[in-house]
Amino acid sequence: MVLKGLKLRIYPDTYQQEMIDFNFGANRFIWNQMLDMLIKRYENNKDSKFLNAFDLNNLLRQLKIEYPWLRRAESTSLQSTDHDLVEAYKRFFKKSHNFPKFKSKKYPKQSYQSKCVNKNIKMIDKTYIQLPKLGAMKFKSGKHVPKIIKSVTIRKSFTGKYYAVLLVECENQTFEKTKCTVGIDLGVADLAITSDGKKYPTIRFDKLLAGKKHYWEKRLTRRWLGAIQHIQYEKKFGLIDPKPLEQYSNYMKAKIMVAKYNEKIANQRIDYLHKLTTQLVKDYDVIVIEDLKTSNLIKNHKLARAIANQSWRELRSMLEYKCSWYGKELVVVNPYKTSQRCSNCAYDDGKHTLDVREWTCPNCHTNLDRDINASKNIKKLGLEQTLVN
Repeated sequence: MVLKGLKLRIYPDTYQQEMIDFNFGANRFIWNQMLDMLIKRYENNKDSKFLNAFDLNNLLRQLKIEYPWLRRAESTSLQSTDHDLVEAYKRFFKKSHNFPKFKSKKYPKQSYQSKCVNKNIKMIDKTYIQLPKLGAMKFKSGKHVPKIIKSVTIRKSFTGKYYAVLLVECENQTFEKTKCTVGIDLGVADLAITSDGKKYPTIRFDKLLAGKKHYWEKRLTRRWLGAIQHIQYEKKFGLIDPKPLEQYSNYMKAKIMVAKYNEKIANQRIDYLHKLTTQLVKDYDVIVIEDLKTSNLIKNHKLARAIANQSWRELRSMLEYKCSWYGKELVVVNPYKTSQRCSNCAYDDGKHTLDVREWTCPNCHTNLDRDINASKNIKKLGLEQTLVN
């Protein structure tokens, strides 16, 4: 059995939307209160015992007495918030992440997680799902929802769409073994180049929608300037509480339209990566990729936007969990000199500039394609690494 995440689009009614927004606020309040308490506790006594999630859950009782409105919130979601805060605090002291930040209701993405207790999360039929404190709610999903549900995360996008991400338990599935191994070189002109000579093209979804997005970005800037000038005018003539920026309907409309195009670009990119990685996992038993340091590569300002558009890290993470799900193997190797050495005789011809896409090896006189040659070298390194392990 394996655990998988399944994303559903849900359609709450007015009351359910109010309850979801209330739970967002309650969980944000608990996070900020607990984080403030942990900071002050550490400042007062640096040798004090580190509190775990169980300790914070005990403090929830006192907070519910002090703030009775918290009793309306979904109880397991508050416990999940305590757990997430403790984990974030631990990661900071292990020096692997930044210090946890206080949450703001102005942050565009809001979410909370509820645990499945006494079947409070269940499917009613193919179109309705029962959620804690919310009741039955219509949903849409392109996949079958398994019976065993561990938890649900309710999310709201900046464009006003609601989603339920289910953590479900399903049977372990494996793809048929092909007894094939492939090396993959990640690039900019082509997203992925395999050692078999296949090239998966880069699709610049951001450029496809650039015109429509820019149309609304110009209007957003103009309407923002107009709203700011109006607020300053009201303050100048002594109006104590001028209308906040969020109440300017034309400004908010343009802001949401820009967000919709950003969301569409991101969805198209993720869909393309899912189709590509699933096909690779089906076709090969062992997949070898290079360990790229994207943070270093995007320092090249001429290629920064194109590199960021490739989402190499997302592609790698997809391959990692899909290989784990479907019984395949992923090997990550150091890309050092993989584009310099000849894949036929291993002769190092030195560094080539990016405009050199093909060259002839001076040692064995083999005509080499830069990307395919790199993918073949990556495959060799992966096989050597597998044999050593």
